[in-house]
Amino acid sequence: MRNEPDKHITEEKEQGLVWGKNPVAELLKSGAGVDTVLLSEGLPPPVAAYYTALAKEAGAVVKRVHPGKLRASCGTDSHQGVAAWASRIAYVGVEELLAAAREKGEAPFLVLADGVEDPHNLGAIIRSALLCGAHGLVIPRRGGAAVTATALKSSAGAAARLPVARVANIGECIRRLKEQGVFVYCAQMGGQPLEKSDLTGPVALVLGSEGRGVSPLVEKLCDGAVSLEMAGRGTGVDSFNVSVAAGIILYEIARQRRNTTSL
Repeated sequence: MRNEPDKHITEEKEQGLVWGKNPVAELLKSGAGVDTVLLSEGLPPPVAAYYTALAKEAGAVVKRVHPGKLRASCGTDSHQGVAAWASRIAYVGVEELLAAAREKGEAPFLVLADGVEDPHNLGAIIRSALLCGAHGLVIPRRGGAAVTATALKSSAGAAARLPVARVANIGECIRRLKEQGVFVYCAQMGGQPLEKSDLTGPVALVLGSEGRGVSPLVEKLCDGAVSLEMAGRGTGVDSFNVSVAAGIILYEIARQRRNTTSL
């Protein structure tokens, strides 16, 4: 991983409240973990729209609150109508995830989140990944949820045990994984049925965002796509929740890996 800035562990801030327009804007732009952005109900619409857009890009939830509540939370009147809850998480580099597999004498097994926006879904994916034996999770610096306090809670503690790497570009990460012999598959409607897919050996699974799924560029970079058969077609419900799909596919990968090892 040449010149990968996320190769080294990055310590994020202890969970705490940051307030003021410039500090919050810089925090959201920095790529640090942000759980929730608090905007005063009296904030001018253009200003509120600006911070809402920054929060969405950073994977944070936006809450409109009464000015009095915001003052009580910050303990000051100088909050300027904007505050954000930051969380603490140690990110590692992708190379460290691969090294963890080598240390265990196992073929790499990674999970990549291509724009998963809901921290509850991210936490549930982390939980399934840990229980299914994955060596780590990769998330983007922009355009997806970070491992915030909400994600930590939703993971039921798994986020404290499963290494997480944060990269500038998921597509570039896929290219580098493939260079190192890892086969990359995405979960996508129209892909090969899961039960007919060989997911043994060095493997990475890409999971897309809740609304759009895996991006077209990322899908093109993958070695293949897997899909889940559904009984509810024609009902208006056309897909599994991303964290549910992740659990099903990750369990199948774990099952195939166990059967291969036992041969």
